[in-house]
Amino acid sequence: MFESTGAFALFDYFRVPYTLVDDEPAASGLVSLSVRGQSPSLSWPLESALATERRRPTRYLLGSTPLFGRIASDGNVRAWLRHIGGAWHPVEDVRNEQSVVAGAVWRKDDGSIVLPFDPSELIQNFWNERYLEYLRPASFSHLAGLARRGYYRARPLLPRGVQMSMRRSFSRVQSKSQFPRWPLETALHDFYDFLFTLVAGLAERPVPFIGVWPRRWTWALVLTHDVEAQVGYDKLPELLRVEVEAGYRSSWNFVPENRYVVDDQVVETLREQGFEVGVHGLNHDGRDLASLATLKRRLPAIRHYAERWQAQGFRSPGTLRSAKLMPLLGFDYDSSYTDTAPFEPQAGGCCTWLPYMLENLVELPITLTQDHTLFDLLGHRDETVWVEKARFLRQRGGMALLLTHSDYVGNPYLLDSYRRLLGEFADDSTAWKALPRDVSQWWRRRAGSSLEEMDGEWVVVGPAKRDARVEFSSPHVVPV
Repeated sequence: MFESTGAFALFDYFRVPYTLVDDEPAASGLVSLSVRGQSPSLSWPLESALATERRRPTRYLLGSTPLFGRIASDGNVRAWLRHIGGAWHPVEDVRNEQSVVAGAVWRKDDGSIVLPFDPSELIQNFWNERYLEYLRPASFSHLAGLARRGYYRARPLLPRGVQMSMRRSFSRVQSKSQFPRWPLETALHDFYDFLFTLVAGLAERPVPFIGVWPRRWTWALVLTHDVEAQVGYDKLPELLRVEVEAGYRSSWNFVPENRYVVDDQVVETLREQGFEVGVHGLNHDGRDLASLATLKRRLPAIRHYAERWQAQGFRSPGTLRSAKLMPLLGFDYDSSYTDTAPFEPQAGGCCTWLPYMLENLVELPITLTQDHTLFDLLGHRDETVWVEKARFLRQRGGMALLLTHSDYVGNPYLLDSYRRLLGEFADDSTAWKALPRDVSQWWRRRAGSSLEEMDGEWVVVGPAKRDARVEFSSPHVVPV
């Protein structure tokens, strides 16, 4: 349907059909996308056209949507417009943090659009949390990393009360963060909507894409648990019982060494009952991903337990993460990122409620607030935050992925709140109540599939063809 002189992350992600071509772009330094055989185009700068503009990207605002990345200089953009020719006018300002106009989205009379930024770069900067480099100085990030590593080294020596006092004090500082917002941050999905509106305007007809969930389901509800210490291992049946009674199944992530002994029979019984088992780091000291050298030393043992437990998934202790190192783990999927996580030891968030790829690794973001954060750090006493966020994600077609801990079933609010959350959606036939491994396998099949037009209809071709749905976006209806 579309032709482009360069890759377009939005189309690759949503599986919108397009072809890469060697045609000359509208102007040197631009990537150009157009409907096959039609003249209006959407263009944006090449990497090489942005590289010399600003060594350290900063935050911009497109309307009210924050964007993190580089923009081309006004001089370069105007030179491109002159080369393309025709009458152009700005339709949307891009402003910096001081509200000064730093660029604009330009439209030509024939409907062509020129963006001053690379949309693929901006999307990636959300996914891999690179936006954090633009929000705070590198020195701050370095000091925060040192403090975090110091805390995890000292934590085994600290009484539980002291640990909680330190975390609560830190959470008050973290609550002042303006981005990403908690418990909802829509910036990335707002940006998707903006881009889909542009390309649907070019096409002047609905734009097809492969639906994000299989079969009849319109959203996903995924339950996961981390078992951190002996108390959590001992109390696992209490949390498990709540799920079984409500008709759910979940994933249980165990720590292989130095915390408790994982009985192979427990793993086998969970698997036989339809549950999933994953690896929760090596010994829960927060250092697995501290450096490439540390990961290389620990990886053989981590892989040993993954094979022993037939584990396809990984979650990093403390959700400490590295977009560069995690693909080296060798798992099918990871679930260490959160969509918005200002209160976590490594604050940030990937800003999406859908799966995505980190190189060869499927990332399944945690999208419902962790039990420890909700009840212990923030002092909530029921499931309201969980239910309201899940309802929002149902409306937007997202993935509600929850992390709870059997370690904390002694909290007087956890079990009853969890039971009521599960009851809220137990009869919801629109929800795909899936194990994480099922979501990961689906996402890989979807990523390996494409759309083809046959006899005037779009059909899915590839490994997802039996499960996938064709959906459409238009200037007024965008994917959620």
